[in-house]
Amino acid sequence: MKKVFLLLTALLGAANILFAQSPGRTNIDSLPQIEISSQADIHFLSPEPIQYADISSHSIIGDMPVKTLLRIKLVPDSLRHLQTDCTSLGVITIVGESFIAQYHLVFTKSNGEQLPTAIAIQPEQCRPLDFPGITLTTPEMKSYAMDILHRGKKSDIRKAKAYGLIAILNHVYTVGDHVFLDVAFQNKTNLAYDIDELRFKIEDKKITKATNVQSLEIKPEWQLYQQPSFKKEYHNIYVFKKVTFPDNKILNVELSEKQVSGRTLTLQIKYGDLLKADNL
Repeated sequence: MKKVFLLLTALLGAANILFAQSPGRTNIDSLPQIEISSQADIHFLSPEPIQYADISSHSIIGDMPVKTLLRIKLVPDSLRHLQTDCTSLGVITIVGESFIAQYHLVFTKSNGEQLPTAIAIQPEQCRPLDFPGITLTTPEMKSYAMDILHRGKKSDIRKAKAYGLIAILNHVYTVGDHVFLDVAFQNKTNLAYDIDELRFKIEDKKITKATNVQSLEIKPEWQLYQQPSFKKEYHNIYVFKKVTFPDNKILNVELSEKQVSGRTLTLQIKYGDLLKADNL
């Protein structure tokens, strides 16, 4: 009977350990602890755009100056209620395109130089997450885009010239339901080109005077570089969700210069060019 009692005790102890260490559960005391004071804001640096953020304490406010940066600070009126060092301020939750990260915030009265002002979210602090509608994350798109650049120029699928400018569609690639356009612009003049807009429009191939022009602008989901001007060459990768249009339409890539310049260049891409895309 004694052996049976000891066996039951051991089994119950093992069950408690397994429950406490359940991979589907996260306890607040297991989260990375971040100290925050009234002396400095804290900036969380995300490797990909932040989709959602939650702060469980009314003593802290936050905002996102850019998509990959979350800034938090103590509410000034809350300081009179925060007199005890290491007072818990709850949990901050940050959700990216493919991860969720949580931190335990505690108040400190310390003014020491060791207090954090910027925290880069590390892979070991994250749990994987499938965010609805996101099939390629920003780091993945950047990785594919850099791979395209390293492959070099394969062929000039389409080319257009005007005002000493040349637009070239170097290549088209696909990854899942995403299309990667490898586009380059060359400036053969001695005048630098200040980009006003680069627009992508699906328009009719042939336009007559009696026909109303039908134009549908589509915007890249992501692009590798944000370059405002170039002197001799501009090379970039543009990423779109799957694009389809009928054979009587064409995808126009329209580059325009800041006013009052009239240097505008349009590169025409046929739907067949997209159908011949290579897989990455």
